[in-house]
This record gives sequence, C-alpha cells and structure tokens, in this order.
Amino acid sequence: MKAEGLTKIFNRDLVAVDHIDFSVGEGEIFGFLGPNGAGKTTTINMLITVIKPTEGRAAVCGFDIVEQAGEVRNRIGVVPQEYTADEDLTGYENIILCGDLYGIPREASKKRAAELLELVELTRFKDRKVETYSGGMRRRLELACGLINRPRVLFLDEPTLGLDVQTRATIWNYIRLLKEEFNMTLFMTTHYLEEADALCDRVAIIDNGKIVKVGNPNALKESLGGDIITLGIQGKDVGITEFVKKFQR
Repeated sequence: MKAEGLTKIFNRDLVAVDHIDFSVGEGEIFGFLGPNGAGKTTTINMLITVIKPTEGRAAVCGFDIVEQAGEVRNRIGVVPQEYTADEDLTGYENIILCGDLYGIPREASKKRAAELLELVELTRFKDRKVETYSGGMRRRLELACGLINRPRVLFLDEPTLGLDVQTRATIWNYIRLLKEEFNMTLFMTTHYLEEADALCDRVAIIDNGKIVKVGNPNALKESLGGDIITLGIQGKDVGITEFVKKFQR
C-alpha cells in the first residue's frame, strides 16, 4: 500500500487530509495515531474507495483507489468505527449477508461463517439476534464480517473504541492472530497510545490532516527525550517557584 500527496478537502476550504505520504509493507500492522478530527477516518475512507481524494494518489494491493476501485474492494476487509451489523438478524445471518454482498457462493460463505464464528468465539451465540449482543460481542462480530472475503488487507477504524479494558485486550489478541497466522496486512487507526505501542510495527502520527512523524513505536518513544519527573506538593502556601528555580540549569 502506498500513498503520495493524498489530500481531501471538503466544501472547498476544509482540509481534512493534507498531502500525506506513507507506505505499508505486506504483513505489517500499520497504525494511524492521532486525536479526534486529525484526519484518520477520512484517510481510511479514501483508501477503501468510499470517498475520492481531492489531490494525490494511492494504491492498495497494487491497484489505484480511483481508477481501479473495484479491484481494491475485492481485496480488502473493513471494520468500521460504528457498529454496522443488522440488529434484527442473528450474528450468523449478518456474516452470511456480508458474504452475499461480496458475491461469495452461499455454500462457501456458510463454511467461512462457521470458521469465523469460531475464531471470534461467538459460535454459541450465532443464533441470537445482534440486539442482544454486548459491545464486545458486536465488535467481534464486526471483525468476523470484515474477514468473510478473506482479504489481503484489513482496515480497522478505532477497533477498540468504547470497550472496557478486558474486551480491548481480547480484540488485541485477535489482531495479533491475524498477522501471525495469516500474514495479513492491517491498517488501523487509534487515539490510544498504548494500543499503537502494543500492536503496531510502525506508526504514523497524524494531526490536523498532516503526518507529523512515522516510525516504529520504540523509536518514536526514544525521540521524545529523557525521563520526566513528577513532583507533588503538600500544603497550600508553599513557595514552590523559588524552590524549583534552585534546580534549574
């Protein structure tokens, strides 16, 4: 995957993504780290061909996201930030529906659905309507739906947003499994520092639509400088300013 000068401008003056360049290697977990409104989701939406870039270009699996959008869609999976599963259908039925949308023969999608439900530990809940699922179960179902077409690249937009610590750790394990056992390429956005540190081979820090820095998590942490010492003060009327000045160089 490669992007060059990728840009998206809304309403002629709102620059959501501003001439960004990056590349993602095969089998790599690549993270987009940044605050809300930084341009992470807009970038994903361009890469998965939901919206067209204003300027620049990008290729996914060797196919141009504008000129060969259909080829890109056939080779990717997407786990969006919002829950998209139909609450009136069962977990199993949602996965089968996704298979139908990809044009996968029903016999093949049934077999894959059973495998995916086992992967995300939802087999015993497969015949329950999604409206009865917890947040963690829904997120695991979204992951299964994103894998039904056996994608070469999986896009994860804030995959653990709003989940509790235990469920977040479970999703992390599934993400690691996809890389280790299937050598899948994963492109994920997050605003959790610990998530990017724990999962990603490389991270691009994005803010205000611009990529600030790209590197592996350890190198990025080391670039921040030395240790930080935090002091606590007891009492209200303490002359802390003069005290600290004694230790300044």
